[in-house]
Amino acid sequence: MADVSSVNPNPLPLVFEQKRGRAKPPRHLADLTAEERTAAAAALGEPAFRVKQVAHHYFGRLERDPANMTDLPAASRDRIVAELLPTLLNPVRTMEADKGATVKNLWKLFDGALVESVLMRYSERATICVSSQAGCGMACPFCATGQGGLQRNMSTAEIVDQVVDAAGKMARGEIAGGPGRLSNVVFMGMGEPMANYKAVIGAVRRMVAPAPDGLGMSARNITVSTVGLVPRMKQLADEGIPVTLALSLHAPDDELRNELVPINTRWSVHEAVEAAWEYAQKTKRRVSIEYAMIKDINDQAWRADLLGDVLQSYGDWGWVHVNLIPLNPTPGSMWTASRPEDEREFVRRLIAKGIPTTVRDTRGSDIDGACGQLAAVEV
Repeated sequence: MADVSSVNPNPLPLVFEQKRGRAKPPRHLADLTAEERTAAAAALGEPAFRVKQVAHHYFGRLERDPANMTDLPAASRDRIVAELLPTLLNPVRTMEADKGATVKNLWKLFDGALVESVLMRYSERATICVSSQAGCGMACPFCATGQGGLQRNMSTAEIVDQVVDAAGKMARGEIAGGPGRLSNVVFMGMGEPMANYKAVIGAVRRMVAPAPDGLGMSARNITVSTVGLVPRMKQLADEGIPVTLALSLHAPDDELRNELVPINTRWSVHEAVEAAWEYAQKTKRRVSIEYAMIKDINDQAWRADLLGDVLQSYGDWGWVHVNLIPLNPTPGSMWTASRPEDEREFVRRLIAKGIPTTVRDTRGSDIDGACGQLAAVEV
């Protein structure tokens, strides 16, 4: 058994809000509801249908370059572009793995903040892993993003623009495998989505709204991850949007989780799992329990049994699924992934208790694009 007291010898503080006084990102079309776009058109002295045309280009045709919106009169286009289509994501570096099927983008935001997104194409789907904050304030010691601290929240449009960029590249055949469709979005990039709740929910609403008001994606193909901000989990259950909720648990006992996931000192394992169960109960959507497998830290067989007991205590009506994640290496980390035999035993014990369990494919680990590796370093 690991010495829990030595798991996180130099803990960082939890940070729930960005520092005051930071400049806000420029307003963008994707920040606005359909009603707000009509008001913006009036303020610009343009008929509403002109802004709707731009929205059709952006959301319907996945066109982010105003120069290609040639069906708009030049004067109208210039006015609308100046006010509603600022450049939000400036490309800094692109890295590829898996013969071009995995692409990691490093973006610079308007204020110099850096974020990353990862597009992963599989035979049956294509998934974009998006960031919701520049950095992260949750201070999980095994995560590169968490150890970098929080810089700021991202706007709704900065989040959506990552999706539109990826969907456009898929549609134009710029990703290995030829033209295709972006089918899934996971909020598992940089940041704690629930700590930037308003912008994240705004982004989800843009993704699921039909074009030209949004991207027309299925809410069931969108996953919102959290380390366990219980009040926000409860709020999400009442939004009426059936996204998949993923709870990053990483330990079934409070003693260890307090060290691995410091938010646990605010809301315990019981409180987090209870909120996840309530989400499943209200939405009828199966919750995913994310569990990073860390050698000799949280991968003991007894912890698999305990995790199974914790989840089974809420019944076996198919409300939950465990997604084991082999720990991805990060620079300077003292931890590594579990031994294969320990991972197999962990899976065996969970399945024996009736808990559906899978092991996540570690896509992009060789380009530091896998779970927990995003650090957004420019050099």
